[in-house]
Amino acid sequence: MLLSEKQITQLKRRVRETPHPREMILDVLHAIQDANGWVSDEGVELAAIILGLSPLQVEEVATFYDKIYRRPVGRKVIHICDSICCWSRGSEALMQRLQQLLGIAAGETTIDGMFTLLPTCCLGACADAPALRIGKTLYGKVAIEQLEAILDGERTEVSS
Repeated sequence: MLLSEKQITQLKRRVRETPHPREMILDVLHAIQDANGWVSDEGVELAAIILGLSPLQVEEVATFYDKIYRRPVGRKVIHICDSICCWSRGSEALMQRLQQLLGIAAGETTIDGMFTLLPTCCLGACADAPALRIGKTLYGKVAIEQLEAILDGERTEVSS
């Protein structure tokens, strides 16, 4: 089951209380993603039912936002900001080093299913460029020398 009956009931109530159901698309997609790790086609269909929209209307939003995952991802998703601020301060080198450390290319997931590495157009952390986000943790002013310790900390957090 993608969501519990209780979660579905709560989301439907919130949709009814919202003047425009489209305003809730991301909330519903995030609930499905939080419960399952990603949003499958079944997840899009469930979201459409909850929202009273067509699956196409939900899919349009799901595929627009790069933080809604439409395919399985690792337990931790690493987003490397590649906006002009981060790029000009070394995010490209961070991406290359992470690819080496993880043994994967951008868009791939490590063999153990721990990390998926994704570029992202903005993390909203321009003042702290270069920035990356792992899960819900934002790292700013990241130096290449910090990457191994950051990854080790994220691995430790999962195994705790």
